[in-house]
Amino acid sequence: MLKKAKAATAHGSAKSEPKDLAQAVLDSSHQIWLAGVGAFMRAREEGTKAFETLVQQGENLERRTKLAAAETAAAARGAATAKAKEMQQMAGGTWDKLEQVFEDRVARALGKLGVYTQNDVQKLADRVEALSAAVNALLRATGTKAPAAKGAKAKPRTRTAKKSASKSANRSTKRRKPA
Repeated sequence: MLKKAKAATAHGSAKSEPKDLAQAVLDSSHQIWLAGVGAFMRAREEGTKAFETLVQQGENLERRTKLAAAETAAAARGAATAKAKEMQQMAGGTWDKLEQVFEDRVARALGKLGVYTQNDVQKLADRVEALSAAVNALLRATGTKAPAAKGAKAKPRTRTAKKSASKSANRSTKRRKPA
């Protein structure tokens, strides 16, 4: 544009030169303004397209990142669960062994002190019952009554007497039962 203005001044008269030069400058500045507006519009259109493209790429990247993070978290959760189960089994086995050792030591200590176990008392009660039945059978076979204790009257043993004797024996074993 400026070249046109110079060419016009070179070919034209001196009188029309300032007017033509001013018009050429105005036309040139107007064209520069229009070029700037066109560049702005083009940048705006391409910028919007570029912005939308960047948003889409960001969404895709975010989706892939979330998926990878979820997979990693699931794998870590699975590994942690497996390790926790393994540790729980190890601890359970250790507690069982510890409990058995404790029970064995307590039983040994009670045995050294002469404290009878529940099994010992039950065996004795069974034996007393068997002996009592054998004595009663023997007495019936001979037809005699049981001898009385010193200073006491002899009472024939009945079924209710046998039950009460058995109950009192059980009560005494419960008192002596180890804690």
